[in-house]
Amino acid sequence: MLRILVVEDDLQLATTLKYLVEDNPRYRVVATADDAESAIAAAEEHDPDLVLLDLHLAHGSTGFPVAVRLNDFGVACLFVSGKAPRFAMPDLALGCLMKPFTAEDVHRSLAMAEDMLRGRETLRPKLPQNLTLYEPAAEPAVLPEPGFIPSKPSLRTRLEHWISGHQRLAS
Repeated sequence: MLRILVVEDDLQLATTLKYLVEDNPRYRVVATADDAESAIAAAEEHDPDLVLLDLHLAHGSTGFPVAVRLNDFGVACLFVSGKAPRFAMPDLALGCLMKPFTAEDVHRSLAMAEDMLRGRETLRPKLPQNLTLYEPAAEPAVLPEPGFIPSKPSLRTRLEHWISGHQRLAS
């Protein structure tokens, strides 16, 4: 069973999301929250597998710091927002489901999120048009050992050669 936390400041929408999530017996809403502080507290208390996270929350808070903290806990997020972030944030969320959405959009988005969390690489025939999935971030670059000498000339060396070549052409 996938344990889901709904973080939404609109009580009616939070209730609707809870109803839509629990349409599928494999999913259970473990808690709802309306602001950043209560979202983090609920995540600590209920240990969800997935958080449906609105980006504009009650009391002037946003979902971004919540996503950062949840990422620290190892909890996946799916943004649910009326205004999507301007760029992909694969380190913070699986993707973003744009409002308004239909019941079908929610069901398909949850199925995709579940597949991603479980490591299943299925090709769903039809993604909701208002769902954007973020590509996982590339592995971080490995820094060379101290004292490592690269086989490629340094940027300084290449610039010096380029400048000296242009100076010869100009003379």
